[in-house]
Parts: sequence; structure tokens; C-alpha cells
Amino acid sequence: MTKLRLAIVGAGPAGIYAADILLKAERKFEVSIDLFEQLPAPYGLVRYGVAPDHPRIKGIINALREVLDTGRIRLFGNVLYGRDITLADLKKHYNAVIFATGAVRDAALPIPGTDLPGCYGAAEFVSWYDGHPDYPREWPLEHREVAVIGNGNVALDVARTLAKPADDLLSTEIPANVYEGLTRSKVTDVHVFGRRGPAQVKFTPLELRELGEMRDVDVIVHDEDFELDAASIAAIETNKQIFVLNKVLNSWRTREPTGASRRLHLHFWAKPLEILGSDAVEAFRYERTRPDGEGGVVGTGEIREIPVQAVYRAIGYFGSPLAEIPFDNRHGVVPNREGQVIDDNDEQVHGVYATGWIKRGPVGLIGHTKSDAMETIRNVINDQANWWSPASPDEAAVSELLRSRGVDYTDLNGWRHLDEHELALGEAEGRVRVKVVPRAEMVRVSNAPLASATAAPQTDG
Repeated sequence: MTKLRLAIVGAGPAGIYAADILLKAERKFEVSIDLFEQLPAPYGLVRYGVAPDHPRIKGIINALREVLDTGRIRLFGNVLYGRDITLADLKKHYNAVIFATGAVRDAALPIPGTDLPGCYGAAEFVSWYDGHPDYPREWPLEHREVAVIGNGNVALDVARTLAKPADDLLSTEIPANVYEGLTRSKVTDVHVFGRRGPAQVKFTPLELRELGEMRDVDVIVHDEDFELDAASIAAIETNKQIFVLNKVLNSWRTREPTGASRRLHLHFWAKPLEILGSDAVEAFRYERTRPDGEGGVVGTGEIREIPVQAVYRAIGYFGSPLAEIPFDNRHGVVPNREGQVIDDNDEQVHGVYATGWIKRGPVGLIGHTKSDAMETIRNVINDQANWWSPASPDEAAVSELLRSRGVDYTDLNGWRHLDEHELALGEAEGRVRVKVVPRAEMVRVSNAPLASATAAPQTDG
């Protein structure tokens, strides 16, 4: 019976789903799967990209945990591809590799002023409030007026976190340093800008409703933004989600301000032009737009400015290049045909595959990630003639290689230690979890016996 030794780089949903589908899809050969993850803990953006006050979305982790708990997959955490393990290493020990590294950088916003102090990428802020170990423990929140550019769920997550009273996040797994930072925040007004109209937003109804449910926050919309064209009206009448979004937005038009200590302003039909300032952000300049009759917008020539001292760009994520692997710098993905990686000459790179956001770009939800993985795994299975022939396929060889290089890697048992440790920290404070933030502490807890892992906790570095 043929045996497939498969490496998957990235232990987020895309990588774990790919492993699960392969284990279930093929009975004609044995499968040995190793997951390599640059962070000490698995789950990727589900752990480090979802707002802490969204535990329902984090419930996806339960399904991913079931896959890892089958005992048929090994995890090598705290291992960075291109540094700790190379493409040559993977060819020596595996028949093929799937890259599932996602997209974690901020997409560029091509307007002047994005290099000013006070202009941030949303992905950086999300990584801070989710306790990503590779980001600073402190975040500057000394400004009163803040702009968020974007009309998707990430923009709402950022705006909600900036506006929400810090004490209302204490029931979540928010790290201690993040809670302390938010308690000192000077933010009073958060302005969210979208290039198109209220019938074209990319919010989900749940995310939008949450804005209006925040304590001590007034949500402000503007009547001029609700002069809809025929295409917008048709979308509202024929699409249930857009209908609900429009209903929620219109309900806020009749609300009277309550005198809350913070305000969240929603601005539509606003095309970003420039972030103004000399030594730091001072204002956001935009052009009013209108529908073009074909689903897009055109400028009206009306230019407006709103004083702000900080700007968060939330216009999408972007993939990162991988050592020795082709990369499309324009779209931020690994070029591929149905998951089969291709080179600059449009030729298949044998033994190398991609799945998830590094394959298709940062669009779609978990359902898309699963279908992506199914497509990629189908090609992995059908490509047996193009698999690598590893010189050293023995499973023990990979552990020996990493140890010989001094890589302090973590495994599934280590993740269970860390998971139980964080839950215990949370229980002591009447919370679900307190997330350990420093990488060294994550590794220490993971690789220590469970009894000693609870000693001298450090949650914020």
C-alpha cells in the first residue's frame, strides 16, 4: 500500500481542514501528516484574528480541536518555514507540501499620508488586542478622534473595540495588557468610512447590530447617505441580508443622541483621498461619491475633511511571500491552478500545493475554506506520479532535525498544556480564559509538565 508523507505549513483552519479531508477522503494509501506552525499554538486567525467579544466565531476551534485530537496528525509549533525548516528539508522527508499560511498583512491603501505617525493597519491592531506574541504589548490610544477606513467586518471589529467600554470586555479572553491599555484610552469619536453606499456594505447583520447594543456609545448615521439609486433599492428588495442591514441602519436614523461618552459615526459614499498632517495625523480628506448606475461609484467633486488624530486602514488582508515558492505580488497569493502551485512559466511545481487565503486571497468564510481544501486535496491525491521521493521519510527524522538545529518546538501535548493553563488562569478570575501572550512563556508552558506550568504565570510580558 502506498504511503503518503505530507507536510502542511500553517495550522489555521485551512491547514487543519486540508488534513481532515485527506484523512477522510482516501483509503488506498496510508497517510502521515505533519502540521508546521510558526506560532507555539494552532488555529491561526481563529485565535489571533477574531475579536475577543465574538466567542461564537471562536467556537470554530471546537471543530478544529476534534481533528487534531484524532491522534493521526502531528503538530510542530514554533517552527518558521524558511528559517527552521526549508523546502529542501521538506523534499527530503515528505512526498508533498501544502502551504496554508493565510493572509495576515494589511493590504496597501494607495493614498498620500499612510506613512504618517498615527496611521495603522487594522491587522496590526487586531493582532495587538488578540494577544499575538510577535506584536508590542502597548498600543497608542491617546487620541480622541479616530478614523477607520473600510466597510467590512474587520472595520467594524476595530471600530467596536475602540468605542466599547473596556470593562465590557472583561468577560472575554482579552489579554490583561490589552484590557489595561483600553481602560486608558482617550478615544471619544470613531468615524467609519465606506467608499460605497449602505446597500453595498460587506458587514454581516450580527456585526452591525452589535454596534447599536454597546453601552454608553451613540451610533450616528447621516440622512444624506440614504438617498438610494434603483440598483440599491433592488438589492434591498431581493437580498435578505442587505434587507436586514438596511433595516438596522435606518433604525438608527430615528435615534436621538443620549449624551453617551463615546460616539461611533458611520459615513458612506466616501472615497479616501489623503491623510493629512505634517508630523502626525491631523485629518482625513475624502471625496463624496455617488452610484454610477453599474454597481460602482463615481466622484462628485465634493471634497470634505474630518479632524482625526489616528487612522486605521481596514481594507483587507494580504498574503506574504514564502521562501523558494512562486508568489504573485499583485494579488498577495501563491499562483496556482486549483491548488497546484505554478511557476512564472505557468508550469506546475511538482509536490507543492496551496489552500486557504494564500491560495485564493482573503475572501470568503469557513465554508469557502473547506471547499478550497477539498479541491486542493483532490489534486494531491491525483498527482501521485508527481510526488517527491523523500530520501528520509522516517517520521522520527523530522523531530531529530529540529532538535539538531536548536528549535524549541511545541507539539499537540504542549498545546493541551497551554490550553489548560489559560483556562485555569481564566477560572481564577471568573473568566473563560486569560490568554498567555509572550512567545517564550507560551513555549515554556507548552513544554513544561502540566503541574509546573501553572507556576509564575506571565500573561502580558
